[in-house]
Amino acid sequence: MKLNSVAPKEGYTWIRQGIWLFKQNPLGFLMLVFMYVFVAQLAVLVPVIGVFAVLLLTPTLSVGFMTACRQAIQKERIRPSVYIIALQSSPLIRKRILQLGLVYAALILVLSFILSMLVDFELLIPLMTNDKPITPEVVRQIYLILFFGGLLYIPVAMLMWFSPVLVAWADMPVAQALFSSAIACWANRGAFFLYVAIWGAILIAIPLTIGSIFDALDLGQAASFIIAPISMAGLTVMHCSFFATWKACFAEKESATLIA
Repeated sequence: MKLNSVAPKEGYTWIRQGIWLFKQNPLGFLMLVFMYVFVAQLAVLVPVIGVFAVLLLTPTLSVGFMTACRQAIQKERIRPSVYIIALQSSPLIRKRILQLGLVYAALILVLSFILSMLVDFELLIPLMTNDKPITPEVVRQIYLILFFGGLLYIPVAMLMWFSPVLVAWADMPVAQALFSSAIACWANRGAFFLYVAIWGAILIAIPLTIGSIFDALDLGQAASFIIAPISMAGLTVMHCSFFATWKACFAEKESATLIA
């Protein structure tokens, strides 16, 4: 498995390639993302266990979606069962992918603990229960959570970005996969910075702008009917573009490019 180094401008190319890949089977990819969002929302209703199950299975689901990207390129049908393909592999891969899930759950637990020391979550209770109007201090805490949460998640994302497919496809041990994933992200940090910045604008700035415009027109309730499908489509394309990052950073040079 060879690690490639790419130019910063490739971050934009990955998004173009993600759009191309999405077009190969839009209904199949939308189905997979909708299933994940729906099941995750149901799971978190179960205290503690539900959230842990989602975190534990995140690497498994990641391998499933990446496999679906391969199937779309090969013009194969995408089925919901692709999500458990890693668990249907050899006992060694199944063991490693679940171990990776435990590592991810532990990292998120540590991140949450650190975040709880940096912000006051108690101020957000009125926001979740709608008991009181939102105060400027609550808004401040929300921005602090987004800032510190994003900052703390960067090393977690670097460790987990490629490690599931390195375990499942490259037969790497968990520790080696985590290390290789972090090195790949750091070696191509310029491209990843551009990539994340563009997706931030697409998935955060654009919906907020649309919402503000509708609020100004006193049509706030109607905004969700436009924002929701745009966000779902954007989220799906983003997941497709993950495969483009894999191809660019780890595939052999002659097969590293997708049509875009």
